[in-house]
Amino acid sequence: MENVSGPPHDDRATRDIRLLPKAHLHLHFTGSMRPTTLLELAAKYGVHLPDALTGGEPPQLRATDERGWFRFQRLYDIARSCLRTPEDIQRLVREAAEEDVRDGSGWLEIQVDPTSYAPLLGGLIPALEIILDAVDAASRDTGLGIRVVVAANRMKHPLDARTLARLAVRYADRGVVGFGLSNDERRGMARDFDRAFAIAREGGLLAAPHGGELSGPSSVRDCLDDLRASRIGHGVRAAEDPRLLRKLADRGVTCEVCPASNVALGVYEKPDDVPLRTLFEAGVPMALGADDPLLFGSRLAAQYELVRRHHGFTDVELAELARQSVRASAAPAGTRDKLLAGIDAWLED
Repeated sequence: MENVSGPPHDDRATRDIRLLPKAHLHLHFTGSMRPTTLLELAAKYGVHLPDALTGGEPPQLRATDERGWFRFQRLYDIARSCLRTPEDIQRLVREAAEEDVRDGSGWLEIQVDPTSYAPLLGGLIPALEIILDAVDAASRDTGLGIRVVVAANRMKHPLDARTLARLAVRYADRGVVGFGLSNDERRGMARDFDRAFAIAREGGLLAAPHGGELSGPSSVRDCLDDLRASRIGHGVRAAEDPRLLRKLADRGVTCEVCPASNVALGVYEKPDDVPLRTLFEAGVPMALGADDPLLFGSRLAAQYELVRRHHGFTDVELAELARQSVRASAAPAGTRDKLLAGIDAWLED
């Protein structure tokens, strides 16, 4: 596809996306698992997997109605039940890091609700410590900078979110950099979680709730106004409201856009429909993410390939998306500078 916004020589789009340095800011914990690992762990623990998780292809999902979202959550819960020991957690994080390195990621912020793993790992605090230890080990083994975003569940009571926020702040010096809010945004009001996010922000964590995926622009606005978000998980539905786009751009709030996920869950019918151009041309910063590769079938580099193929982004524009992901990250200055220099070098090749 011809694109007049990039330099003429760049329309060839021949550079290898995997060699483009980038940051990965939207990856869920269990959803990062390799399908082969899920099969091995299920066999190890005698967990019966539904055909949707054993077919070798991503399951057919459509979460725009409650029944579809329930099916998505059920598949996710089954996969999570296969993570039972510290060794399983270590394997998952190490393999996620290996996949990210292969895709050109120089920084990963992986999102997790430790309460989901606590029953099998000895409680909430031991679960988070096991996860953080696994992150440290994977970072050492692969050379990838990895940090954690602790996420509350919108389907649970706001008091649970406050407990998690306090825990996240307590471990800010051990690798927790952000606080999120996930699950079905059609349930619960963002403002119900405002105190939890205030605790997180006061503790120095960035606020990164989900919004603008299953619900429209109002959910993005609520994240901005009620939770004072510095990043929005997804946020694509903001494209339906020009005033909201201007607000996001003016505030420099980054949307963690996961195009393959948006299509897989039925938010948009096909890749061409994801409003990436609308956000980009409105000046809204974006960080492309894979969301849940286990269920959606594609990892980080594939998101950039999708943007190139279906939206005509030139290499100059893809490099700018990579820069936006780095700038929105919690990476230390030295890591940011190295990644940004690598992006410039990628364009010079």
